Amino acid sequence: MENSTEIVSFVLAAYGNIGKLKYLYFTIMLLWYLSICVCNAFLIVVIYMDRRLHEPMYILSCNLFVNEIGGSTSVYPLLLSQMFSDTHEVTLPWCFLQMCCLYTCVSVEFCSLAAMAYDRYVCICHPLHYNIIMSTGRVGVIILIIWMYSFVNFIFSFSLVIKLTFCGNVIDKVFCDHHLVIKLACSVSILHSISDLLFAFVTIVIPFNLILVSYIKILSVCLNTSKENKQKAITTCTPQIVSLSNLFVGCIFDFVESRYDVGHVPDKVRIILSVYLLICQPMITPFMYGLKLTKVRQSCKIFLFDRK
Repeated sequence: MENSTEIVSFVLAAYGNIGKLKYLYFTIMLLWYLSICVCNAFLIVVIYMDRRLHEPMYILSCNLFVNEIGGSTSVYPLLLSQMFSDTHEVTLPWCFLQMCCLYTCVSVEFCSLAAMAYDRYVCICHPLHYNIIMSTGRVGVIILIIWMYSFVNFIFSFSLVIKLTFCGNVIDKVFCDHHLVIKLACSVSILHSISDLLFAFVTIVIPFNLILVSYIKILSVCLNTSKENKQKAITTCTPQIVSLSNLFVGCIFDFVESRYDVGHVPDKVRIILSVYLLICQPMITPFMYGLKLTKVRQSCKIFLFDRK
């Protein structure tokens, strides 16, 4: 049996041999990463500069934009560098750091959607008390709790992984996957085996239940109100529903690809499925919570063309 000190790096085997296509893939991924950063950063600046957008919904959206940049940065730079690597190796510290940043950001994503669903619930169901319940200071506390909750969640799982002795170092993905890293351990306890499921429970199931409760209460109010208010509620809640649906699709792809034998699936398809969430979500968020909203679009136009 190999000693843990002999495993100093993991091999990201999903890259394979892409030959001269690496230049094309590199260009596409670089442009996509820059687009993610520019779009999300632009909306952060617009919200910061326009005092009319200093409302709970837009502040929480701004937190999502920050998270998209952080989550993408935890993956894309390493992904881009690996395209020109012959060995596709990543050291253990870098792998663990990537997992910490990536999974923390995934947790922040779900928790932020839960906070935004609660914000919509208060706005629609308790409009007279909205400014009191969702004050700027309270929104700041909510955002702080989201990040602390997400970080502590992963630290618990990470504390189990970092103590493991590894007897293998090949990860069949283009990034460090928590479940696949555990599978490389020489021996694991039941707690190690289910640690990623526990993380998924506190990261996905708990926020989802909060979102579900919020939308059930919103729906119950909308059914007893005017047609105009129903339409307004639907328009307000649509971005969260679309974003949440996309997150679940990405998580399902990742869960199936990591835990089941999908060797019969073409390599390129497997790679796309494994990074679906990392590619789509960072661009869906600025569209659904930025450009789709009339007030934000107006602020963007003023910021770009009508500044005096």
